[in-house]
Amino acid sequence: MIASTSGRGQDNIAWEQVEYALKVQRGEIIDEATLPVIFMADKNDDWRREELWHAVNPGMAHGYPDLAGLRDKARKAEHSPSDRDAFQQFNLNVWLDKSTSSFVDMAVYDESAEEPEAWEARIERLKRDRAPCYLGVDMSTTTDLTAVVAAFPDDDGGFTVLPHVFCPGDNVRARADRDGAPYPAWVASGHMTATDGNVVDYQAVIEHIRELVATFDVQEIGFDRALAQPVMAPLVEEGLPVIELPLDPKSQAAGLNTLERAIVGRKLRHGGNPALRWCMGNVATFTGFSGLRTMHKGKSTDRIDAAFACWMAVQRASLGGSSRSIYANEEARPHGLEIW
Repeated sequence: MIASTSGRGQDNIAWEQVEYALKVQRGEIIDEATLPVIFMADKNDDWRREELWHAVNPGMAHGYPDLAGLRDKARKAEHSPSDRDAFQQFNLNVWLDKSTSSFVDMAVYDESAEEPEAWEARIERLKRDRAPCYLGVDMSTTTDLTAVVAAFPDDDGGFTVLPHVFCPGDNVRARADRDGAPYPAWVASGHMTATDGNVVDYQAVIEHIRELVATFDVQEIGFDRALAQPVMAPLVEEGLPVIELPLDPKSQAAGLNTLERAIVGRKLRHGGNPALRWCMGNVATFTGFSGLRTMHKGKSTDRIDAAFACWMAVQRASLGGSSRSIYANEEARPHGLEIW
């Protein structure tokens, strides 16, 4: 006897079992030794129809699953591809084609792009006020993209993000053709810096970070430790607020949830930056056995560097950038607590 909800991907033994059972259920295979009892919506069905929910969940006639709970999940799934995939997989028993889910509905993401004049005015205000911000830096192999994103907490609980991407200058057009992105146009518009040579010039990344520090009140400069030492070390020597960010599934899931809430709430102001948008559109999420989501590329040729730097910056901005324990601050320490 095999009992299971639907899974993901078709390169596993579980799918082979389900595919065989479906063929028996449809009468394509005659096997009297196999009894399939499958309640499964078709992937082309309208997942929002409540009649469908009842059809594939016979327990709903007895109150399980709860209709109000399903309605709440469906509302959240309207604007979140990952929630939509989870709803179809676990509540409608649809076997998903991919092991990963798209991170965000790009139509929703685009709603937070301001007109150029309004965006320029926003950035000028941040410069004038020397606004506090948090940097996320995603370093790369020297031949790939590197991204620096500044996140500014907004008064309504949202964030303004100011991204910049670096790539090697040699063969920019060939790299663009390989990745399917208009790198030369982004270089011309100032959204990307093509550094001299066939590798990313780390000194250009350092100078960009220094410029941000000189312009804004940078609270933290957060790095993924991998590949970051050549850029981190000079900044540490200058006494700048450099930190290493944990990238374990728990930390990633928390950051993704914060970023997703901002996007779905139309509170991630990004000015329509094309490089960041492209990276966001490439992001897929993978949910492990722990139920925690992590960020992945949709395809091997996709680039997600700016999106990765964005979630690091936004997550730190949402926390106020406090990397110290409350117990290290005597004023914030609970009354009467002594540290031994």
